[in-house]
Amino acid sequence: MAKEIYDAMAMKRALTRMTYEIIEKNKGIDGIVLVGIKTRGIYLAQRIASRLKQLEGANIPVGELDISLYRDDLTHEADNTKEPVVKKSNLGFNITDKHVILVDDVLFTGRTIRAALDALMDQGRPKTINLAVLVDRGHRELPIRADFVGKNIPTSLDEEIAVYVDEVDHKDGIELRDIPKK
Repeated sequence: MAKEIYDAMAMKRALTRMTYEIIEKNKGIDGIVLVGIKTRGIYLAQRIASRLKQLEGANIPVGELDISLYRDDLTHEADNTKEPVVKKSNLGFNITDKHVILVDDVLFTGRTIRAALDALMDQGRPKTINLAVLVDRGHRELPIRADFVGKNIPTSLDEEIAVYVDEVDHKDGIELRDIPKK
């Protein structure tokens, strides 16, 4: 069973609010770069960058981060080995001395973000790293918190959050779903 938490308009409003919070916290946009975690984090980062351009009149670099090599909890899908399926990271810019805003769709245990921090540090030494997530669902296993949150959605471990972005899913929205029992 799925329950719609956010429709497309509510999602757009949440991203706009997060964009204003980014500007306020950083006292403008000087030195800011956005780095989206594959896959949906990239599209959310692009949307925030677009909104920053509308509000501040400047283009903000947006990079793509693949964290496959840095995960401690993924296996290769084809043969169930511990070898990750590697995709390409394309930052396209130097993050050294920049204010990096790391963008993802859902913050859950914190393991994805830990992996992303390791991957970022291999790319350079940022001045600061902040985390922007569309949904924080709780259940942290690591001491990680988001600086910018679109929506806090407390969940049970028998539920999951599904974020849909038009670029991948042909619709925008957030759903809370029961995890099927095995």
